[in-house]
Amino acid sequence: MPIITVKVSVPPARETSQRIAATLGELTTTILGKDPNLIAIAIDHVAPADWYVGGRSLAEQGRHSVYVDIKVTDETNTKAEKARFIEAVFAAFEQLLGTLHEESYVHVHDVRAAAYGYGGRTQEYRWQHARDAAR
Repeated sequence: MPIITVKVSVPPARETSQRIAATLGELTTTILGKDPNLIAIAIDHVAPADWYVGGRSLAEQGRHSVYVDIKVTDETNTKAEKARFIEAVFAAFEQLLGTLHEESYVHVHDVRAAAYGYGGRTQEYRWQHARDAAR
């Protein structure tokens, strides 16, 4: 936990994908405090000619863009942590990709624990059982 979906305006390349995954994993761990062993990242590559901002393709504008969508369990991160994460992700992608369009997005979803999970168990279930085991 969490799951991160990334859309990035560069051609697929193993090295780029590895750098994106490593960067997002590090920021998610250090800023949001998530367990690196539970972070899942899926990366989609979109050609700059197929990504439009303001009615013009990124290829026309000579820029790149990114959309990062991360789902975290509600009430596990503060507003300040999420703000730092959004700022750090934007800065990291600007460094990774070069000229990044301002219309690049990072969306942190606070998802209810009872409506979110992995391995067939909700986060609420995991929290309840961890609490009971600690007694």
